[in-house]
Amino acid sequence: MRVASGLAGLLLALVVTACQSTPLTIPSAPVGPDEQQLGVGEGSSTGIMLFQFIPINQNDRFINAYREALAQSGGTRLTDITVTERWFWAYILNGYIFHVKGTGVVEKSK
Repeated sequence: MRVASGLAGLLLALVVTACQSTPLTIPSAPVGPDEQQLGVGEGSSTGIMLFQFIPINQNDRFINAYREALAQSGGTRLTDITVTERWFWAYILNGYIFHVKGTGVVEKSK
């Protein structure tokens, strides 16, 4: 009985220590006649809440992930943007991983 309750506690701990959001697609302006699609870019950034009150990279993680995806695509803006976020827990901190994926777009050369 003791082993079963220990395994149940371990299973519960594993279930509540990490989560992932449902992907969210953000509407964006369609590709214009003077633009061309380059390719898909992805970026991610992690923020941490240390001791539940010391934020580390919490606000910048959104910007950093977007900029990384934009740089990887080679575009000047992204379309078809999808964002997800994963959370994890450790004894002294909570971590939040923000992920951005989108198609890079750039103006056509004239």
